[in-house]
Amino acid sequence: MAYMEVLLREDLEHLGDRGQIVRVRRGYGRNYLLPRGLAVEASAGNVRQIEDERRVLAKREARERGAAEEASKNLVGLSLSFERRAGEEGRLFGSVTLLDIVHALDAAGHKVDRHRIRMKDTIKTTGEHEVSLRLHRDVQVPIKIVVTAEGGDEVATPAEAAPVIPGFDPVAPGEGADAHDDEYEDYDE
Repeated sequence: MAYMEVLLREDLEHLGDRGQIVRVRRGYGRNYLLPRGLAVEASAGNVRQIEDERRVLAKREARERGAAEEASKNLVGLSLSFERRAGEEGRLFGSVTLLDIVHALDAAGHKVDRHRIRMKDTIKTTGEHEVSLRLHRDVQVPIKIVVTAEGGDEVATPAEAAPVIPGFDPVAPGEGADAHDDEYEDYDE
């Protein structure tokens, strides 16, 4: 396997942080990292340039961290509300996506790059959800997302939908889907 060492110019989530020297496959380095300016080749000939670049990156890192901490003060406690069509059990007809959150933040006066928002998957149910806004590798801000059904009605979750009757089991033993399995044992297809 052919590998090369590169100095990262940007934070790459699965590779390393800005200023680190990492070992990557040669094709990945030449075809992706170097042309996009995400890294510089770390060869013996450019060690001095790498050291200078590290100093510049350290200063830029401190400046960006300060700006991120300042911006996080405006975003702490922020809550975004979305109104979507939903079914009876609180499942949305559609979802709240990353771009919906970016547009809502923009409308609230906070310009945020969509790549800085961390969410596991799109939001597909009503209720309160939380996404993380990563302003800097060390500065993350939680944002509360509230999704309601159209018309402002809160849709009951499945646990709230059915009334609880003490001593009543809706599927008693011997009842239900598997109660009559023995009737179909001799059935041939």
